[in-house]
Amino acid sequence: MNYSAVKYILSYVLMIEGALLLFPFIVGVLYMEQKSVWYLLVAVICIVLGVLGTRHKPKNAMFYFKEGCLATAASWITLSIFGSLPLILTGEYPSYVDALFEIVSGFTTTGATVLSDVECLCHATLFWRAFTHWIGGMGVLVFLLMIIPMSGGSNMNLMRAESPGPSVGKLVPHLKSTAQILYVIYFGMTVVQVILLLLGGMSLFEAITTSFSVAGTGGFGIKNDSIASYSPYLQWVITIFMLLFGVNFNAYYLLLLRKWKNALKMEEVRYYFLIIAVAIGIIFCNILQMVGNAADALRQASFQVASIITTTGYSTVDFNLWPQSSRTIMVLLMFIGACAGSTGGGMKVSRIVILFKTVGKELHSYIHPKSIQKVKFEKKPVEHEVLRATNVYFITYIIVFAVSTFLISFEEKDLVTTFTSVATTLNNVGPGLEKVGPIENFGAFTPFSKCVFMFDMIAGRLELFPLLILFHPALWKDTLFHRSKDKKSSRRVTAPAKAAKKKANK
Repeated sequence: MNYSAVKYILSYVLMIEGALLLFPFIVGVLYMEQKSVWYLLVAVICIVLGVLGTRHKPKNAMFYFKEGCLATAASWITLSIFGSLPLILTGEYPSYVDALFEIVSGFTTTGATVLSDVECLCHATLFWRAFTHWIGGMGVLVFLLMIIPMSGGSNMNLMRAESPGPSVGKLVPHLKSTAQILYVIYFGMTVVQVILLLLGGMSLFEAITTSFSVAGTGGFGIKNDSIASYSPYLQWVITIFMLLFGVNFNAYYLLLLRKWKNALKMEEVRYYFLIIAVAIGIIFCNILQMVGNAADALRQASFQVASIITTTGYSTVDFNLWPQSSRTIMVLLMFIGACAGSTGGGMKVSRIVILFKTVGKELHSYIHPKSIQKVKFEKKPVEHEVLRATNVYFITYIIVFAVSTFLISFEEKDLVTTFTSVATTLNNVGPGLEKVGPIENFGAFTPFSKCVFMFDMIAGRLELFPLLILFHPALWKDTLFHRSKDKKSSRRVTAPAKAAKKKANK
């Protein structure tokens, strides 16, 4: 295990976080808020620790996938620990567990909150909560790849550990250029959204924080009613951009290259919009009589479907009051999620499609045992490694979900609350049903349950394995074995040298 390289990356992450914490401090200064000084203090601490940790570059900068997983998981945990400090220092959160829950929810773009009144927060904190969505949406390590040059395949190991989807590829031959392209698209779409929200009457602060939340598909709002009090125009703009940020960013790259046909032929994107259209159609018919107005029913159905399938978590209505069939569709959308290579969470459309095709292949083999049929996705045969990884992911997902649901069941809350609270945190959605519905929050849960939810949020954002690998005994056993082996070998080398030196002195 190359700990020196992992430590080097963590130090850089701290420096980046320190620089990012200066933005809420500046916002607080503009609004003349004394509490913003805590953001400056934590920023200085992060920058100092980061500088000290990066003074000496590691002798061996090369590391493999296990180091990539360790660095990724440790980076997200470090980001959350230090990022939550200003929330508790400002005195706006009742306990450190609550502050940590809030910031983990922010960085993982979950959007679940422990507060019932977010309008009482200062502007610096409101900005920081939304900003964490934007940071975590694309991934801080993807940003880091533009800064730190790694040797060999180290960059790819970092990106594989953090990026969502069954497989990770490069847009261009150089991974650094890939990271730059992704952030240019990400930043450009965010700016366009800010402009459109300003045209709809939002203030600059509202437009920026809302755009951060939508871009990262997070869902932290600056109003207690989320998006309900905004105009239909603003709700439609947010709906459209939630859907756009749930699309695989490879499609946007193809559009930039003017390869329109290739972008439109992406199988995952087509299934993504097909699922959305079917869900909106069913829910629209289901709630039309309840709402009474076709335009409002279409807007509500479109907004909530976009919000849940992209795992943004915004709300314009309390869909907890919708008919049972509509609520069931919303829960199913939580699990499906957005496209791979987007900022959305969930299991990803690509995995769902591959799983269905795998089942179809197996059924075909039962009927025609001697036939040879390969699973194809995006008009290409799916490699056995990808199929195996998809199946293992699905099994692991069920295990984590079942264990988490069992642990939360000790809260003695109703089954719907327990089930959807785990579903919404593991899939990085935000709101669930019943006591964790759109107008509710997670403040009533015990600290233990909040820790379970925090684990689920990070595991869901990192797609399980980069976090779970930390709990595998073999990782630490091998590390200790190699360390002790290195010490023994050094003793065997130095002992004869010491004896020769002693003899020479005589």
